[in-house]
Amino acid sequence: MGKIFKFNQDVDTDQIIASQYIIYPTIDEMKGHTFESLDPNFALQVQPGDFVVASENFGCGSSREQAPSVLKALGIKAVLAKSFARIFYRNAINIGLPVIVCKDLHDNVHAGDDMELSMQEGVVRVNGKEYECTKLPEYMQGILDQGGLIASLNK
Repeated sequence: MGKIFKFNQDVDTDQIIASQYIIYPTIDEMKGHTFESLDPNFALQVQPGDFVVASENFGCGSSREQAPSVLKALGIKAVLAKSFARIFYRNAINIGLPVIVCKDLHDNVHAGDDMELSMQEGVVRVNGKEYECTKLPEYMQGILDQGGLIASLNK
């Protein structure tokens, strides 16, 4: 169970982590600036196990790997959106951040709602309702379970 942080469509990687912060030497130093232009209190309020829910085209823009990395470093359990920019989706899987396509969720939930996700079932539960989401293929789930593509390849 985690809290929802809700964003709209076309959230780009510069809104996730602005370019002036990617010069910081570590993800830990960057993560305090996550979503700074959209929600200045995001990094202070988010807790491990919380979720990002967005509309369409989440993660558009540049291909910076720091964008999914700061979300994972803050403890985001998964990002659920109507659709993702292709490069963000791949980068997220590569670093071990679950990204789930869930078409009906965004329009039916609010920021602050408590949510439960079963990736194995492909189901989200929030406010007494269930929403079907895309189940990840078994090999992708295996990559996530091992901490991302690099960790998986190293094993």
